[in-house]
Amino acid sequence: MERILNQKHNKYTFIYALSRLFERASYYGLRAIMVLYMIGESLQMSRDEALGIYGMFTLYLVFSQIPGALIGDLLIGNKRAMIAGGIIQAIGAFVFCIPSITGLYIGLGLVLLGGGLFTSNITAYFGKMYLGKTKLLDSAFTIFYLMINLGATIGIVTIGYIGEKLGFRIGFMLAGILMLIAVVFPLLSKDSNILVSEQVTMPSINQRVIKILAAFLLVGLFWATYEMTSIRVYEIQSILADNIFLKSIWSSLNSIFIITIGIILTLLWTFFYYRQFIKVTIGFIFGTISFGLLLLIPETPTEHHLLIYFISLLFLGISEVHIAPIIHSI
Repeated sequence: MERILNQKHNKYTFIYALSRLFERASYYGLRAIMVLYMIGESLQMSRDEALGIYGMFTLYLVFSQIPGALIGDLLIGNKRAMIAGGIIQAIGAFVFCIPSITGLYIGLGLVLLGGGLFTSNITAYFGKMYLGKTKLLDSAFTIFYLMINLGATIGIVTIGYIGEKLGFRIGFMLAGILMLIAVVFPLLSKDSNILVSEQVTMPSINQRVIKILAAFLLVGLFWATYEMTSIRVYEIQSILADNIFLKSIWSSLNSIFIITIGIILTLLWTFFYYRQFIKVTIGFIFGTISFGLLLLIPETPTEHHLLIYFISLLFLGISEVHIAPIIHSI
């Protein structure tokens, strides 16, 4: 472990992290009411059809980041691309207010286009701010990841509640407003002078290719393990939720753990540096232990298994924060 000297976060770290928070709140809030809207009185789709559209939408959004990144890196620049993408995504959310199949598909298309531009380019731009202080990169992306989780939680709770209680149109309008707020941060930020010059020593092409391939492998391994663990977590959660008095925060336990652990590790990694390989290894160790603990819980758990469940969920949070943000910084 090495002490980090003469490298500090600046205000733009938090400006762009807040932008990401509002964007995630908008996106996850939109997702929270999308299926309910499609099967509701306005569109009257079947549940299977609505879930099929929802699944394709989330899948295509991942792939939309590829052309979004190319447009930002090669054509108009990351900042212009994220601003344009944010505006398009906001328009898409507002178009959902039109109660028709046409409005639905136009809204989906605009959110896909805008989301692909915004997500890929804000991540790239955020990383470029740290090319001159790479030892803080892991800490910075942990802040970024914290905001993603916090924004997702806020969006699901607020827009989900408002959409169901006050109507889906109000929910979609709120999602659009949150997206416009996300755009305001980079739009008004005069930060072009903080990007480092081309004189910064960059890794060779071979080194970068190896890092990218390693990142892809780690992403696959981690999320495969995470999904297997999550399935069991949700099964146990659905059974135990009726047996405890903390029902209001039960479904948010994982986010609570991630945010708490993330704050602690952000502070640690701001002042002390150790290699990314060590962080990822620690993450996989905790993830494996978490999965192993879940195997100790029988098919029909009782209140006696709550402690094991909490420890497993805590270790899963430690694993996620050691891996997910680090993959971005690689």
